[in-house]
Amino acid sequence: MELNKLFAVSLLSLAIVGCASSGGTTDEAATTEAAVEESQTQGVPGSPDLDVVTEEQAEMAVNSLLEQTIVYFGYDRSEIRPEFKDVLNAHAEYLVANPMARIVLEGHCDERGTVEYNLALGERRANTVKRYLIVQGANPSQMESVSFGEERPSMIGSDDSTWSKNRRTEIKYQ
Repeated sequence: MELNKLFAVSLLSLAIVGCASSGGTTDEAATTEAAVEESQTQGVPGSPDLDVVTEEQAEMAVNSLLEQTIVYFGYDRSEIRPEFKDVLNAHAEYLVANPMARIVLEGHCDERGTVEYNLALGERRANTVKRYLIVQGANPSQMESVSFGEERPSMIGSDDSTWSKNRRTEIKYQ
């Protein structure tokens, strides 16, 4: 019984397809041929209507993100800003793919605040980056957090642009 139904459906499908193609005009045939040709060129490198990202370009993009080893923070903040998530995702992927890789996350602050407060804030910043990398799949044993507080500024000065460069966590590969 099931075989008869399958045969009937197949026969009906062939009849419909046959009717549709036999009464067509040459314009319809040309349109169908153009559509088939277009679908065949989609996904082909060098096709003018397609932006293709090669493996080499993708690797260069990832390497560019891995070259960025500093995550900056807002004043008195330890939350990761959205513009650094791609960078951290790239580092997490690298750590997952290279289980022998080790990093030290160095938390830093600007000169404002007490020494004790800045050491604690630098530690929170480094640990925030560490937790983010762990959530992305990196192994906690690959990472160490350390805080330098205000002791190792990247820039010397007492203005907003200088302070903003000192509020950071640096990713240092061992």
